[in-house]
Amino acid sequence: MATALQTRPTMSEAEAEARQQLAACYRVFDMLGWSEMIYNHITLKIPGEEGAFLINPFGLHFSEVKASNLVKIDIDGNKLDDSPYPVNRAGFVQHALFHRHLPDAHCIAHTHTTAGMAVSSVEGGLRPVNFYACNFIGQIAYHDFEGVTVRDEEGERLLANLGDKRMMLLRNHGILVMGRSVPEAFVKHWALQRACEIQIATASMGAPLVVPDEVVAVHQRDLHMAQVPGGPGAADFAAMVRLVDRTDKSWRD
Repeated sequence: MATALQTRPTMSEAEAEARQQLAACYRVFDMLGWSEMIYNHITLKIPGEEGAFLINPFGLHFSEVKASNLVKIDIDGNKLDDSPYPVNRAGFVQHALFHRHLPDAHCIAHTHTTAGMAVSSVEGGLRPVNFYACNFIGQIAYHDFEGVTVRDEEGERLLANLGDKRMMLLRNHGILVMGRSVPEAFVKHWALQRACEIQIATASMGAPLVVPDEVVAVHQRDLHMAQVPGGPGAADFAAMVRLVDRTDKSWRD
């Protein structure tokens, strides 16, 4: 039986592949407990189509996202296909800003995980108190909470606060990561989430041991030697997709 994607003969191969990869990412996020009811978003540029993106259908849980029901939109959030689902303005206003101004932000993920929101809601934010946190010290941007992200005028401040970084803790709000690919965005989010979880656990036990700046620098210098070939996050993401496939392959439809 043909899948829903295979019944669309006018769809480019690049779009079909992007849909498969992004749908898998939503299911991986759900498997790892990063869903938030019908909210939060992961967006992806469609290769070869200027100003075309994929986003989750507003109203569906991450566990319900499939390659075929992802919504194709333009840079302003207008639908470019016949999807029956709406697009959450609060979800894409922020993403559109970064997709528009940052050529390397091909995939953007925003979540409200408990650990991410907690660390973004304390003075000092992420601290160098564990292995994963040391990956990112000096690479995390911060943006103060201004309310639900539906106003375009907040964009100038978001960009200014982001600067040359591609990861942000939205204060009192959550995690925002950007990647040149879906696997890169995934592995950034995974490691930042782990850093936040461990920081919370450590804080519950007493005063944490803070890693000195010079050790953080050595750690970040040498990280590449512990990475699997294939590009940032490629092997990690592939492993998670295999885990998802063991119980449910419906995301491929």
